[in-house]
Amino acid sequence: MSPLLDCEKQRLENQRQGMENWRLWGPYLSERAWGTVREDYSPDGTAWEYFDHDQSRSRAYRWNEDGLGGISDEAQHLCFGLALWNGKDSILKERAFGLTGNQGNRGEDVKECYFYPDATPSHSWLHYLYKYPQSPFPYTRLVEENARRSRKDPPFGLIDSGAFADGRYWDVEVFYAKASPDELHIRILASNRGSDEAVLWLLPQLWFRNYWSWSEKGEVKPVLHTMPAPEGAAWAVMAEHPALGNYNLYGRQQADLLYTENESNNSRLWSTPNAGPYVKDAFHRYVVDGELTAVNTAQQGTKFGAVHKLTIAPGKTETIDLVLSAAARPQPFVCHDEIFSQRCAEADAFFATLLPEAADQDKRILRQALAGMIWNKQFFHYDVSDWLKGDQAAPPPSRKHGRNHNWRHLKASHVISVPDAWEYPWFAAWDLAFHCAPLALIDVDFAKEQIELLLNENYLHPNGQIPAYEWALGDVNPPVHAMGALKVFRAERVQRGRGDIGFLKRVLHKLLLNHTWWINLKDADSMNVFEGGFLGMDNISVYDRSEPLDPGYTLKQADATGWMAMFSLQITVMALEIAVEDPAYENIAIQSYSQFLAIANTIAGHTGAGVSLWDNVDGFFKDLVVEPNGDIHRIDVFSWVGIIPLFACEVVDARLLANRKRFNALLWEHKGGMFDGSVICACPVDTNERGEHLLSLVTPSMFVKMLPRIFDEEEFFSPYGVRSVSKRHAAERNLGHIPGIGKAVIRYVPGESESGLFGGNSNWRGPVWMPTNYLLVQAIEKMHRYLGDAFTFPAPCLNGYEINLRYAANMLADRLADIFREDESGLIPAFPENSPHQADPHWRDLLLFHEFFHGETGQGLGAAHQTGWTGLVANLVMRRYRADIPEFWRQQVKITPSES
Repeated sequence: MSPLLDCEKQRLENQRQGMENWRLWGPYLSERAWGTVREDYSPDGTAWEYFDHDQSRSRAYRWNEDGLGGISDEAQHLCFGLALWNGKDSILKERAFGLTGNQGNRGEDVKECYFYPDATPSHSWLHYLYKYPQSPFPYTRLVEENARRSRKDPPFGLIDSGAFADGRYWDVEVFYAKASPDELHIRILASNRGSDEAVLWLLPQLWFRNYWSWSEKGEVKPVLHTMPAPEGAAWAVMAEHPALGNYNLYGRQQADLLYTENESNNSRLWSTPNAGPYVKDAFHRYVVDGELTAVNTAQQGTKFGAVHKLTIAPGKTETIDLVLSAAARPQPFVCHDEIFSQRCAEADAFFATLLPEAADQDKRILRQALAGMIWNKQFFHYDVSDWLKGDQAAPPPSRKHGRNHNWRHLKASHVISVPDAWEYPWFAAWDLAFHCAPLALIDVDFAKEQIELLLNENYLHPNGQIPAYEWALGDVNPPVHAMGALKVFRAERVQRGRGDIGFLKRVLHKLLLNHTWWINLKDADSMNVFEGGFLGMDNISVYDRSEPLDPGYTLKQADATGWMAMFSLQITVMALEIAVEDPAYENIAIQSYSQFLAIANTIAGHTGAGVSLWDNVDGFFKDLVVEPNGDIHRIDVFSWVGIIPLFACEVVDARLLANRKRFNALLWEHKGGMFDGSVICACPVDTNERGEHLLSLVTPSMFVKMLPRIFDEEEFFSPYGVRSVSKRHAAERNLGHIPGIGKAVIRYVPGESESGLFGGNSNWRGPVWMPTNYLLVQAIEKMHRYLGDAFTFPAPCLNGYEINLRYAANMLADRLADIFREDESGLIPAFPENSPHQADPHWRDLLLFHEFFHGETGQGLGAAHQTGWTGLVANLVMRRYRADIPEFWRQQVKITPSES
């Protein structure tokens, strides 16, 4: 094997063994720190307005920093990023601009063009690209035009404004190549894509996160100062921090060195005196306003910038080279070019091993999806107790009983995988569980740590609830953490030949607390039917399911109950895995499977209301409304609500049942899927040719009824995956009067939402969403693993031709990946036909991983950099070339359980 192939893997192994900390520095600097809950100290919780983009250049952040193409150490003591000025803008560009949730006609929306072309999991190699207009950045026009538009209009973006017309823009690229965990080589390329010579002011910046303004008196303040430049460097700066230690920044090209303090400009913000003469917005005032006295001529401070004024001919590129190192370097650039060449080659080799036989476009999709996952690692800092108490000045009285007041124990100061570093620069619990699937492809140890993080006592509520996201830590998201844990556990076993049982034990203990929380608080009638809460997909329904029904009415949710059946099965399998080494865990498997059976019994209609959530006529699961007098009304909506129960499916290999006499006895007790004389689930005793058992809420006879509807292009199956609402609801909208709700209408909307009912810019009434599609692929694969090729169904999308489940899973996975592949006309469906991404050579190979996708065209919608769960496309691309059952499962010995 080539040494290049081993280098990145060896770095990850050294990280795992604690020999080297390659995660010390990474892309942890957020794209946006303004407009967050953490920075909000308003009486009414108006986070977007309390700290907006206009204030961000002048106001010090309390909790974490942001910047362009930046990096920081893992505790975000020291940050590095870019600042740009084209000579025409009204402000120095130091961070990405976007509209707030109230400004955008479709909610919050970044109005910039930036990309994450490459990254390795050790951060030994990082590549960021920002496209900066040479004309004045249209801040005002973006705000005004989007304000003019309604929710029925498309959002107005930077490309729409004509800012990139005739190629009059800059491509600014930043490359990071680590020589060691604490020595980073930095190369910045500025390319003039226009037809005329143009001038660009480019400032690499180094600064400390401000902690001293909120700390106890006597806290040592860090300092940056100029020092003599060593051989090969034009200038040098020393960064001294009491916790991080000393770092040296060297510049190869001549520059004007600027210093100021990372402290608020009180005078501009609040018309009160500044703490000192030098404040955060000094570089803006120096470069844009020509205010030379704004910076500290003593050449020291807590924020530093090196001004490079570049005059570049059309089509040409200028280079700026820097080195950031903990150790002093007498010749910092002596191996500079060699390090970049080597790290780039190592990155190529690392990704080539993932899909050596793949088509070039699939390799590009995989690599950029995984790069986006890496760039969306963020330093997240939020101590709720301190936040509630406030800093210096007392918080408003409403804070005591307002947002997150029941989460005082939460103390976050960690690197976390976030959904989108601009639109969602905070952890989201159910997103994070999905993030771990693509992350496990390249760094299974980091994925495991992410799973455990939210189960840590600093996050998990004492009552067992997993925090949702900073806007409402107490919101209820689908219980998918066990899914993520099992995915990571299995990924490690395939990669290393052995799973980490210690990890599984630690996670299971905490998930049992969460499972108990669900049972106690989200099953109001103790009937094993779950309801309420924001499940991310609530606007699939005919009303806001987070809100209560009329008094006396209750809603029985097929999806919430399906999620809990899935959760119970996954805990069962986790306990069985552990029981192979520690038989005491068989008790947990028995208890969890018994809970699954109780849920299945209720879904089948044998408790409570006495009506099954399964509609046998339509072959679909549906919500029920129970009236005060006990009458039942079925809600005839065809959406993900009715598909999610399929996710409660696990295949148990014979290895897990060997010597599990009591658990085997439980399976035999429910032979045929029987419970109290009725069939409620798949038979848990029958085995396939490998001796595997199917534990599933959905029986094969139910499954074969659901599949034709799912794979019908006039219903769920779009050219780009499964729609969140059946296309039949484009015509069948009126559901009549539903007791407790009133007149009900559901309409298929394939693109962005036309209703502001649920806020933001998402829509679950038609578009294609990657996470639920991914779970469906997984469920179909599990069913195929158990049922084999002989199980077929007529696929309407293929004119009724009978296909097996392997073919079905492959077809669905390929349609999802096709969103990012060129179609027959050479266009990429994720982008509009007139997008520069379709033909412009400087845009064509750059992908964006949107939040969701149009149900008819495949166009990306919502958050544009949500590689987060849309990064699952990496797993889907991988499976095209890894479609077979892993060898681990083929090697299992068939063991038939006894009835005793």
